[in-house]
Amino acid sequence: MQHMFKYIINICFLFVSVVVFSQEQPTKEIIDSETDSIVYKTNYGLRLGIDISKPILRQFNSSYNGLELVGDFRLSKVFYAALEIGFEEETTQEDYTNSTAKGNYIRMGFNFNAYKNWLDMNNEIFVGFRYGFSLFDQTVNSYTPNINSTYFPANTITTSIKAEGLNAHWSEFVIGLKAETFKNVFVTFSGSYKILISVKDPENFKSLYAPGFNRIFESGTGFGFNYTLTYLIPFKKK
Repeated sequence: MQHMFKYIINICFLFVSVVVFSQEQPTKEIIDSETDSIVYKTNYGLRLGIDISKPILRQFNSSYNGLELVGDFRLSKVFYAALEIGFEEETTQEDYTNSTAKGNYIRMGFNFNAYKNWLDMNNEIFVGFRYGFSLFDQTVNSYTPNINSTYFPANTITTSIKAEGLNAHWSEFVIGLKAETFKNVFVTFSGSYKILISVKDPENFKSLYAPGFNRIFESGTGFGFNYTLTYLIPFKKK
């Protein structure tokens, strides 16, 4: 967690420095002499922000804690390279077990904007793809042996068992809406369908949750959502 906060602080310093520089670049409109019409150029640059759904979820669910930073970089008129990094800790209660998964994750991929903007608007209806990777620890806080006996009921074992160095790989398909609410400030809502590629389980226990992937079901699939606030750092216009 310490390394994550150091990384966040470094990102913030970089963000502030580039924002100050970028504010000096004025918006330009170019008149096409051949067609005698105004050509609107849109910003190309780095967009950085945070998923605010996670601190909101923390307020309503005491068994969850998480933080996610998001970013994308515009490659062309419709394609964006996308990246999300984060930290999650989730305690899962089952019929016979109580366990906690804790670790970091990264998701990387691209978005395709299918929305045709009017004039100088910069909104998006996008679809995308991500590859996700997570490194985490799994701790069995307590468990009850599944003994089917009326006369000798099983006692709950409260001695914790911790497994370190676990990992998970998955792919996900993303669809979302992005709207520019203020100049260079964007609000995004997106949902994703996740397909688990592989997961390393502890000995004698199954991983029930992987940071970045969420709950692991028998089907190996899952869903996620993001609600983000981001700021665009414009580098150039095209």
